[in-house]
Amino acid sequence: MGRLTDPFNIRHRLSQQRQQQLFRKRRPLKGKGNSVESGGRRMLNFCSNDYLGLSAHSKLQDAVKEAMAVYGVGSGASHLVTGHSYIHHELEERLAAWVGRPRALLFSTGYMANLGVLSALAQRGDCIIQDKLNHASLLEGAFLSQARLLRYQHCDVASLQRQLAVAEGHKLVVTDSVFSMDGDIAPLKALAKTCEQAGAWLMLDDAHGLGVLGEGHGVLKAYDLSCDQVPVYMATLGKALGSFGAFVAGSEELIEFLVQFARPYIYTTAIPPAVAAATLASLEIMAEEPQRFLHLQTLIGYFQQRCRALELPVLDSVTAIQPIIVGDTEKALLVSDYLYQRGFLVTAIRPPTVPLGSARLRVTLNANHSLEELDELLAVLVQAFQSCGK
Repeated sequence: MGRLTDPFNIRHRLSQQRQQQLFRKRRPLKGKGNSVESGGRRMLNFCSNDYLGLSAHSKLQDAVKEAMAVYGVGSGASHLVTGHSYIHHELEERLAAWVGRPRALLFSTGYMANLGVLSALAQRGDCIIQDKLNHASLLEGAFLSQARLLRYQHCDVASLQRQLAVAEGHKLVVTDSVFSMDGDIAPLKALAKTCEQAGAWLMLDDAHGLGVLGEGHGVLKAYDLSCDQVPVYMATLGKALGSFGAFVAGSEELIEFLVQFARPYIYTTAIPPAVAAATLASLEIMAEEPQRFLHLQTLIGYFQQRCRALELPVLDSVTAIQPIIVGDTEKALLVSDYLYQRGFLVTAIRPPTVPLGSARLRVTLNANHSLEELDELLAVLVQAFQSCGK
């Protein structure tokens, strides 16, 4: 039997990925928290977005077991059929209170939340204006909406103002609050003021800010942003909260609108009730253990200080995301592999996720790391750069 035809040029495209050092591979892991097993060896994990170290917390595990005994494993349906449990309802209320908004709505993933919001709110004839480094899900949501998509230079308010000046129809400005590859924070106050002056709505994706900034409450509290200043707020539950899913928070009218018109909400099975129960446990821990935020901030400051002392090319970041710029894609892979062989998981991030010539190691810190573990990682990082050519 002959080979299948290849009308989509799959073989050639895969070959190009390999030739350009962009081929993606998965590493199966075993274990939980910062200590995992990969390839038969123990590894210290510096890749996870589990910023508060809650994913393996015993209270979350207990909450899952108790909820499974009542609700079973899966939710069984979408929220609008029979998938919306009392635990889902309670979680929405608690999340809204945590971020200081009247209502919240659960989504199955952050990607789906962004698709749902943008495709429901904006229509043909409207305009969505986005930061050039926004997450892929925000761009995809704009494409789905059929609105006109404009993009402004990264964190550049003047560039946004120029785009708003040529925008037509209803205007929605969209940005990550914390950018996942650079670890920097959008100029939120200035963006909010610019949107107010232009009669535009502002939407924030706080996936990497919730649980880290504003004593865990995210950027809305950290920057004292009202519902009028930020009408649409999205954050995820699978990062600092250690569980799974996402939510959108805003006014009563916004949430009711999304229930009616956000297709990724309407036509998707609800997250398991046990996962919602785990997230409720996360919120309780965050309220009871403020030392987690304080320790994470200590780690961030220490890592920045030591990188500079050791002349490691770290970007300036006050968040848990600490990018170390390598530049060359092949070298970034070599440094990442050097670390892996010595028991440290640190991912090499390559184009097209980041711009050409800016391949990097993306170190992510969490509240369960210790200063001693950071010292161990830094010592091997120095060795890796020396070995692979600084």
